[in-house]
Amino acid sequence: MTSLAEQRPGVSVPTRAGFARDFTASIVVFLVAMPLCMGIAVASGVPPEKGLITGIIGGIVVGAIAGSPLQVSGPAAGLAVIVFELVRDMGLAALAPILVLAGLIQVAAGLFRVGGWFRAISPAVVHGMLAGIGVLIVVGQFHVLFDAQPLPSGLQNLAAMPGRLLGLSLTDLRATELAFVVALVTIAAMLGWEKFRPAQLKLLPGALVGVLAGTLLAWGFGLDVTRVNVPDSLAGALALPDAGLFARWLDPAILVAAVAIAFIASAETLLSAAAVDKMHNGVRTDYNKELRAQGVGNLLCGLAGSLPMTGVIVRSSANVQAGAASRLSAILHGIWILAFVALLPWLLREIPMAALGAILVVTGVRLVSLDHVRHLFRDYGALPALIWAVTMFVVVAEDLLTGVLVGIALSLLELTPHLKRLRLKVDTGTDGDTHAIRLDGAATLLSVPKLSAALDRVPPAAPVTLDVRNLATVDHTSAELLRDWLARRKALGGDVIFDGDHARVNRAA
Repeated sequence: MTSLAEQRPGVSVPTRAGFARDFTASIVVFLVAMPLCMGIAVASGVPPEKGLITGIIGGIVVGAIAGSPLQVSGPAAGLAVIVFELVRDMGLAALAPILVLAGLIQVAAGLFRVGGWFRAISPAVVHGMLAGIGVLIVVGQFHVLFDAQPLPSGLQNLAAMPGRLLGLSLTDLRATELAFVVALVTIAAMLGWEKFRPAQLKLLPGALVGVLAGTLLAWGFGLDVTRVNVPDSLAGALALPDAGLFARWLDPAILVAAVAIAFIASAETLLSAAAVDKMHNGVRTDYNKELRAQGVGNLLCGLAGSLPMTGVIVRSSANVQAGAASRLSAILHGIWILAFVALLPWLLREIPMAALGAILVVTGVRLVSLDHVRHLFRDYGALPALIWAVTMFVVVAEDLLTGVLVGIALSLLELTPHLKRLRLKVDTGTDGDTHAIRLDGAATLLSVPKLSAALDRVPPAAPVTLDVRNLATVDHTSAELLRDWLARRKALGGDVIFDGDHARVNRAA
């Protein structure tokens, strides 16, 4: 939970207590971020140091200007698949013009205050997209467990998986078998630590323990497996764009890729920011400011020749759980990554590639949240669950952007029963200390920006009267928004009194 000082704009966290909490949290986030930054770079088909550069920029630069003070930014598994395809088809040099343009698009989106519209994307689409990404990461990184390279497409990777296992030999242990042993030890150590770790060490991340176990095994027995290759100097990893940067914007493929990365990175960032807001009772996210900060970060990543970035839920949740009090924690974690890479590159070169692949396989499995699709089906019916499944399938079978667009198109089907009355009127007022909100019409994904803005303006612990007498319907996107808002108010002790038929919003209560 953030301190009271952090909740009041313009008031800094108390120096001693706030700095101690941020310092401790930054170490935890740094330990989580290091293996993930390198692993996501490998999954993206680029050298590991590219992910570390993005982590440094995400911490030091974006952390200082972010609209979500406790969110941590860096390379994300959600973009690994699309970056892998871009590098495969266009080459590593194409990332610079794509990311610079994507960053400018995000900055413009923040300046024109369209951040709230990203919250209108159906949760079924977002989680279906993440599930599809998880499947692609698992089937791609599965081959890295055997010291092999992923194949060009998700379906090809999936078809080749049985052959990897059947090709193992128990009597002739070579690099393939040894790498697989390292991967299994990494996964076992990661999952075992997360399940049995002592309470005193609960903040030590399982991913780090897994990578340490795999690395010590390979080093201790001198195993001949492929290891991470990073340069002696971080400056050598920087790849400044050439003079033809802007000329490449005339290529339609570059333009489409930039729009796709800007859209997907923004959606994933704001989804993560909304999740972080649920974890603490401090200052809420300024979505437009967060978009501008992410745009600056991606622009700098493009100029540095590194990976795109988003706000990342794994690192952000570790930040909150470790007790971070302000944005200083995210900034410090970027400084620790920079210091580690600058001073100890030889240590990174001892890490087996199979260990990083194993960490990403576990990460990918966790992105496929069957609990979420069961929740959609149980609370909102078959259509949202179908949207989730179709989005996931198209992401795996075709590509990320096509899957998201198909999911968004399907989510519009929820509007068809209410085409004659899609408008939602939101009236707000006060009666003494009580805030009144009256909803009139249909609460659908089209009204999410207006509804969320009205709900966020209410002081956290103030009593609220919610008048739903004229509320005709609530779709699952608006219901999820109301559910999160009501849960947060309940945690803060704020009373919500319903005026009218409570059953109209029972899916959100």
